[in-house]
Amino acid sequence: MTRSAMDGAAPRGRSRRNFAGARPVMDDVARLAGVSKQTVSRVLNGNPAVRAETREAVLDAMRSLGYRPSRSARSLASGRTRMLGVISFDAARYGPASTLTAINSAAQEAGYLVSSIALDTADRDTVVRAVDRLSAEGADGVIAIAPQRWVGRALAEARLDTPLVTLDNALGDGTPMVSSDSPAGARAATEHLLGLGHTTVWHIAGPTGWTSADLRLAGWRDTLEAAGAEVPESLLGDWSADSGYALGRRLARRPDVTAVFASNDQMALGVLRAFHEAGRRVPEEVSVVGYDDIPEAAHLLPPLTTVRTDFTELGTRSLRLLLARIEGPAEPRIDPVAPVELVVRHSTGPAPRC
Repeated sequence: MTRSAMDGAAPRGRSRRNFAGARPVMDDVARLAGVSKQTVSRVLNGNPAVRAETREAVLDAMRSLGYRPSRSARSLASGRTRMLGVISFDAARYGPASTLTAINSAAQEAGYLVSSIALDTADRDTVVRAVDRLSAEGADGVIAIAPQRWVGRALAEARLDTPLVTLDNALGDGTPMVSSDSPAGARAATEHLLGLGHTTVWHIAGPTGWTSADLRLAGWRDTLEAAGAEVPESLLGDWSADSGYALGRRLARRPDVTAVFASNDQMALGVLRAFHEAGRRVPEEVSVVGYDDIPEAAHLLPPLTTVRTDFTELGTRSLRLLLARIEGPAEPRIDPVAPVELVVRHSTGPAPRC
């Protein structure tokens, strides 16, 4: 029985013509694979209805000919560019950089290219220009790594007319958002320290207006209040080790400080140095917890107890959510909140005895 040209594999024994001297086109692939041009197009666009043996015959023909599909031709056929845009802010920081890497990897696996724009400022005009550029490039959708609340306002005003997913910033207009569970992370860190017998926990927060910093601050405060513990005045850092060091020096002068929760690992690193220079031993006299679990956290002296954020999972979930919005009207079944995990190392210990 002969297969139809639409589904059939290449006839056995058929010789492969040499197309040297001219760049192979889709018709050449179809002839060599023994299928129709439409079947080649379906293979290129990942249509699941194509039989596995047919798909392999087409891919084999493409490899044999050195065929490289034209993105413009695929765009005309599918109505998509298979290009995604990413707008990121403060991209040099560990969290945004790790998330962007994960988005790129997941997009590549899904057959998409990524055009990234890293912005230093988040004013409305800058965001609008970034959105306009991605729209001009024909982005099928956009992911905004938008950790500051004012970035969300700028994105909302930019009125992007393609599918949009944000990270750590709710726009308030129904735009899908993916985030890590910062309140749960702060609660786990604070409860861990209270469980070790510390009467209260001091907090070095991230800058005001950053969604994750605000949520961790609230989680820390709520946990202390629920436990009936004193709530000290929080100290505002700027995510850097320098700010953690400066604020840690202030805390090191206070003998009543026995536990510190920093809103990221870089600030916790500065705190560790400040206590070391002041002769305050960690964890014998003071316990320190960070947040994020940067690769260096396990190698600090002492190794840092911290809340692990899975940035790879954040990037992957945001990409899957965006593709679900692009590819169909059905509500995607993707949990928008990625879990966090407390990683206990040697920077925390029982409260010192008076």
